[in-house]
Amino acid sequence: MKYKNIQVAKFIERPNRFIARVELDGKEETVHVKNTGRCREILVPGTKVYLEKSNNPDRKTAYDLVSAEKGDRIINIDSQLPNYLVEEWLHKQELIKDITYIKREKTYGKSRFDFYIEADDRKIFMEVKGVTLENDNVVSFPDAPTERGVKHLKELLEAKNEGYETYVFFVVQMNDVDYFTPADDKHKEFADTLRYVASKGVRVIAYDCTVTYDEVKIYNPVKVIL
Repeated sequence: MKYKNIQVAKFIERPNRFIARVELDGKEETVHVKNTGRCREILVPGTKVYLEKSNNPDRKTAYDLVSAEKGDRIINIDSQLPNYLVEEWLHKQELIKDITYIKREKTYGKSRFDFYIEADDRKIFMEVKGVTLENDNVVSFPDAPTERGVKHLKELLEAKNEGYETYVFFVVQMNDVDYFTPADDKHKEFADTLRYVASKGVRVIAYDCTVTYDEVKIYNPVKVIL
């Protein structure tokens, strides 16, 4: 995916999970943050951030904060992006061959999974999670407690038990990491549930992304250590 109208700014502070204050062209600007997670390890004062200018003149904020630098890499923090990337990637049939049908936001039980896919006689549910938490080149999910995430894992296992093929796809929104592992210190229940459903046949995969200031693409598989 390619962004348009990217501007470079300096992060000042984040008063709440929806907005941030940045310095842009020497002036303070309030911008929308496209991620309601904490991102505390990324959004620190003085960090170089990348903003996409909105085309909507009626918006309260003129810019979206989509990426930030951390060390020598750019990390994309746009929480809406992973699903778009996966859909684009599925259409290229890189992971699953002979796909005949893809549906976004498919209802199953009391959940809506990100994707329902049919390929020949295979019926597949896939839940997508964006990964922005990195420490010593190891990436993890989640960066904050997610009861909704636990619920999705349990219902993926139910679907697996009813004959569906099921995936949890962790999209690592950065490049060149060592491995992915669940973040026990952020939400032990999610980490334990992920391990449990994986042991019962839910497939857990992770891929990194090439990230530049204005473009993000799914790139290489990442080792998963549960």
